[in-house]
Amino acid sequence: MGCLMAQAAPKAQLGFLGVVNVAGTGFVGGLLVTNQLGRPLEFQCTTPVRPNRTQEILYGPTLTSFVCAELIGKTLYERLQVKPQLIVCDQPEMLVLRSVIALPVALILPKSPRTEEGTIRAGAHQLRLPGDFGSDLELVTEIAKSFPGDADLTEPLERVREALQETLRAGAAA
Repeated sequence: MGCLMAQAAPKAQLGFLGVVNVAGTGFVGGLLVTNQLGRPLEFQCTTPVRPNRTQEILYGPTLTSFVCAELIGKTLYERLQVKPQLIVCDQPEMLVLRSVIALPVALILPKSPRTEEGTIRAGAHQLRLPGDFGSDLELVTEIAKSFPGDADLTEPLERVREALQETLRAGAAA
């Protein structure tokens, strides 16, 4: 596995956003901002967010994207002192976040040797942007060029999930 962004521009900063649904607890999210070497600059996480029955009824099939992107993602982004140039996620419902913040949000697609139409190659992965924000294409393409060909963009998201699990364990023990 290659270093996340060993060849990136000196001030490249990426945000990695992950949300987990913990049975009986609710949704918990974390946002990790890294430098060009993949080292953490800032980490923010939420307490569990549990939609009430009225929200479940009113939001219907859009409930998960509302909770993950608009409640959790937006809140975490607003708390950041170190703002990233791009937020990367691996959950399609997180792309809605782009409509509530002024920053590109990209979905990591599974590794593939060929680039799919409408995606941007970034390291060993492809990124998909929300369709309504074509103006993000140029910026994300430039950022993606800085990744080594073998960069694993899922690794920081794994760190986010591990940190969330550790935070939940520590909270349960307290």
